[in-house]
Amino acid sequence: MILEAVMIHVKPGQEENYEDDFRKASQIISTMQGYINHELQRCMEVKGKYLLLVRWETLESHTVDFRGSTEYQVWRKLLHPYYEPFPIVEHFEHVQIP
Repeated sequence: MILEAVMIHVKPGQEENYEDDFRKASQIISTMQGYINHELQRCMEVKGKYLLLVRWETLESHTVDFRGSTEYQVWRKLLHPYYEPFPIVEHFEHVQIP
């Protein structure tokens, strides 16, 4: 399993619209092959700042299967106009601690 982590900054005044559209987009991502779960967290200190965490079975589930899908194009149309600046997407793997 891998964890996709994205720090998102939404354009000022667009937070409510972003959250509404994210609810719609959630229905898209949750149907994708290799998807496990996701969550969106709103920052308490900085208005318009969010943390998106998505768990995927493999890195390719996200980078190839989802991003290469027609569903991703709908996701992109819904959410990308809100970003300023465009977020950096990073992937993490679990570290086994004895």
